[in-house]
Formats: sequence, C-alpha cells, structure tokens
Amino acid sequence: MNLALFDLDNTLLAGDSDFEWAQFLISKGVLDREVHEARNQTFYEQYKAGTLDIHEFLDFQLKPLARHSRAELDVWHQEFMDSRIRPMMTPESVALVQMHLAAGDLCAVVTATNSFVTAPIARAFGIPHLIATIPAQDDFASGQFSGKPRGTPSFREGKIVRVEAWLESMALCWAGFDRSFFYSDSHNDLPLMEKVSDPVAVDPDDTLRSHALESGWPIRSLRQTSQ
Repeated sequence: MNLALFDLDNTLLAGDSDFEWAQFLISKGVLDREVHEARNQTFYEQYKAGTLDIHEFLDFQLKPLARHSRAELDVWHQEFMDSRIRPMMTPESVALVQMHLAAGDLCAVVTATNSFVTAPIARAFGIPHLIATIPAQDDFASGQFSGKPRGTPSFREGKIVRVEAWLESMALCWAGFDRSFFYSDSHNDLPLMEKVSDPVAVDPDDTLRSHALESGWPIRSLRQTSQ
C-alpha cells in the first residue's frame, strides 16, 4: 500500500483557503476591512517568505470563530465553499486525488489551515483523512470555538509530528508503505517533503523549485494554465 499526502492551499487548490476565508468574512462585514485586510495580507506574505509566527497568526485566524455560533459559521462556510473554494478545485487536482484513491492508497490532506475551514474541502475532494491545525472548542455539544488552537499546529516540522501521530493511531509507520507521496507548493513543507519517499513540487514557490531541481524531485502543475 502507498501513502499519499496532499498540501491544500496553492497545491490542490489554485489559491489559499486560509487567506480567502478571512477575505470572505471581510466581504460579508463580519470582520472590519480596515483592521483585518492589511493584517491578513501581512500574514500571507510572511508565510510565503518563511517568516510566519504560527502562534501569532493562529491568534488572529481563530478569534473570529469564537465570536459566532457554530450554526452561523456553518451557514457562512457553505456559501464560502460555493463562491470561493469550488472555483479553485481544478480538474487536474481532482484527477490526481482520484488516481491515488483508485489505486487504493491511504490519502490525507495535511495543511496548516484550521480544520473548520478545511474539513469540508477535504470532503469535497473525496479525501477521507485530514491532518490540520485544530481549533479548540469550548463546548462540544454546541461546537462553540474558543479562539485558541489545540495541540501541535500542522505547520512546518509540526506536520511531521501530526502525520506520525495519525499513523501511530492506526498502528502504521513510514516503513509500512511501499511508497509515500507528498505534494506541496511551499518551501515551508520541506521538512515533510524530505521525510517521504516521493516528494512532488506542485506549482512551487521559487525556493521550493530550486530545491526540487537540485534534489531531482518532480515538478508539476495542477493549474489549468501551465506555468
């Protein structure tokens, strides 16, 4: 059996769900445009530059979840899926996922974006497992969020920690797979890419592209318009 791991933002998606969720809330007037738009852009630029403080970012990202009921958030998320996410699901990314699923591979999305935003996206791709940053809940009965993360954020080296805990929970390990794939666009994912047997750079940033060329890793595009 093979293991197939997929980064989400700018890999399977032709865009960033984390960034777009904040922009979506701004567009609805849920978040103040003047206060939040500049900070959202700043964090996004820090992520791309490799300088993001994940805990500072999560404090910004998760607080809006705590200010609204889960029922209200779920209604907004459905609109978000239809208006922002489905247009970013390219035929190429859907076909890649389907190829691995049809082969019987164990498939998971591995993303730094929180699980409230990303769980419906993973389901839309048909991917059965999600390893994401977990937004803590104050009340499991209602699903009310606390505005804080729980456990290790699924970011940089934290992705390895979270993937290995997930594998361990199923009595699996790296050596138990014939091949392990990880598809990503970002140099932030180099720790996990170097862990798998088959790293694939997808529409990579400049740093990852250079590393992939030096290492002999395959480079591919999942965008409708090739780079």
